[in-house]
Amino acid sequence: MSADLLVQASGLGKSYPRVFRRSDRLRALLGLLAGRQTGEVTPVLQDIDLSVLRGQSLGLIGDNGAGKSTLLKLLTGVLTPSQGSVRVNGRIGALLELGAGFHPEYSGRDNIAMAAALQGFSADELAARLSDIIAFADIGHYIDEPVKHYSSGMVVRLGFAIVAATRPDLLITDEVLAVGDESFQKKCVRWMEDYLAQGGTLILVSHSMYHIQKLCRQALWLRQGRMQACGDVYEVTQAYLAYHERKSAGEGPAARDLDAVRGLEFHVRGMRVNGEEAETLTPVDHGAPLTVEATIASRDGRVPVVNIGIARADGTPVYGVSTDMDGVQPAPLADGDYRIVLHFPALPLLPASYTIRVHPLDTEGMRLFDTLERLLTVRGRSSESGLVRLAHTWEHAAPLVRPRRE
Repeated sequence: MSADLLVQASGLGKSYPRVFRRSDRLRALLGLLAGRQTGEVTPVLQDIDLSVLRGQSLGLIGDNGAGKSTLLKLLTGVLTPSQGSVRVNGRIGALLELGAGFHPEYSGRDNIAMAAALQGFSADELAARLSDIIAFADIGHYIDEPVKHYSSGMVVRLGFAIVAATRPDLLITDEVLAVGDESFQKKCVRWMEDYLAQGGTLILVSHSMYHIQKLCRQALWLRQGRMQACGDVYEVTQAYLAYHERKSAGEGPAARDLDAVRGLEFHVRGMRVNGEEAETLTPVDHGAPLTVEATIASRDGRVPVVNIGIARADGTPVYGVSTDMDGVQPAPLADGDYRIVLHFPALPLLPASYTIRVHPLDTEGMRLFDTLERLLTVRGRSSESGLVRLAHTWEHAAPLVRPRRE
């Protein structure tokens, strides 16, 4: 295993026996004692291939129940895999379940001493770092109270303070930024940025795409126990957010009854976006040009009004314009249809998933007859919020110097 390769997982999987009755539990126990798996099993993680190099930062994202915590437990050795293998080359600092590794009857100070001993600290090393650990945790007199009296936020404070003092080769955190208060979250983020700048390696689980994009360069999206996407953090997180937007709005465009629309006064005969007719279009870059073409059938030859709109995948309207608003009309074709072309020279939409819609209306622009939709993904390296990028400049501001990371 290369010295630069900290984690390597191949075909990694984890399954649990299905237990509904007491006899199922007994059979599962006997199978474990015999070293084999018996009866039906439920896979919670399947076919995970993952490599993490020294100095990398990986965000682990996915819905609740996707297998994120299970994967972390396999990487840290808390669980043994049912399939495949995992190898770790280096010292791991892990913040997984709240209170994991702490003795609830012992004080915070005593738990620090136990954690230091497990990490191989000498008495002198512990004495040199103890005040820094206590200061980082910042839990006041509770440092000498039993951990069982701590709030969830205080437990995380103590756990992170211990990990910060040990500065492991690989730091693994599971939703640590979701528990502490705002001041502690800021302290953790600053520490992790410094840790990464000095060559540390991070695997971060979070439902906050802001923190994933801020701290990580790569991302792994787990869906129903399998790898849905892995790669550049912006591409993966944007695909994940687009998935949730489509999920909220209902998957894909509504089905059209073609026989019904053909009998209408106007209907959309065809639609192309950047020359494509597919329902799901090839992704475009933020700031790239976009051309929407539509052919409208007119039952009696009258000229239609055409509206073209853009909405986010969750249904939020972004922009809409019609031919009569801009004082133009579709061009007639030889077969009696009408054609319209709308061109955006530099698309200002922020990276996300969108729906492009074409609506033909009557000549007076009063009645809508038909709708044809296409799904479009806009990609780009951006953490800005909202729907569009507005041109702007900052005055009297110095450039921000970020810690340099590979």
